[in-house]
Amino acid sequence: MHKNHIVFIVMDSCRYDSFLAAKTPNIDRIGEAEKRYSYASWTAPSHYAFTMGMMPHSSPTNVFASEVYKEEFLQWKTRIGSEDVSFKDFIPEISLPKVLKNFGYHTVAKVSMPVLNKHTLISQHFDEYKLMSHHNDFSGMVSEIEFPDDTPCYYFLNLGETHYPYMLSGDNLPHVSGVHGVLKDIGKDAVDNKPEQDQSFSMEQMKMLHKQQITCVEYVDGYIGKLMEKAPSNTYFIVTADHGELFGEDGYFGHGPIMHEKCFEIPFVEGFAK
Repeated sequence: MHKNHIVFIVMDSCRYDSFLAAKTPNIDRIGEAEKRYSYASWTAPSHYAFTMGMMPHSSPTNVFASEVYKEEFLQWKTRIGSEDVSFKDFIPEISLPKVLKNFGYHTVAKVSMPVLNKHTLISQHFDEYKLMSHHNDFSGMVSEIEFPDDTPCYYFLNLGETHYPYMLSGDNLPHVSGVHGVLKDIGKDAVDNKPEQDQSFSMEQMKMLHKQQITCVEYVDGYIGKLMEKAPSNTYFIVTADHGELFGEDGYFGHGPIMHEKCFEIPFVEGFAK
């Protein structure tokens, strides 16, 4: 049986309501987006779950977690296009790239966030793994992607366009430490004489940033359309996010060490483009 190409797109930090507010005619060709929940509120652990073959969860009630996980792994039958896939194929490594390689796939990862660089465990079992030179380079990823006739390909793409500062220059924005944003006002207990302090956002800036994330989703959708033009009809698309984002709700901004529903609510859509 001819196996499907698979393109797995992760819009970094894209929360569910940002996606809903955006115009996404190309992603809509895949299917209707569901509200799902990330296993983590930060990029690295969330992507580790993806490399295990696990998708964002739907939070079902009255079920055993083990049965949910087993059913999730079996969904790869549809994604790959083979009834030969079984749960035992993932044991013991629980590595999706390794499973796909065993099924004859050429596995490629292109990532935007430095925390996902090729020296991390997430890079294991990929044939190719590249940290893009700029975190807003989905267009570069699309230009590099090819779909050979004789080899099924798995492309795992982490997009930085939907991550702070949302394709803005940042020159007029407060400084935010680290790679994932911080709890608002975390710098208030900083050591004296620190050369650079984290700053707070005004609510007007928060609203502007949320609106800009929506704009970035629409930008990403345009390039997904260009990727669909290159992809054969047997290309299975997965489009989701690794976690959500806070834009001032309850005094929070960003994601990471935050327990808030907006940090976990994300879009999920999968299927063949119609």
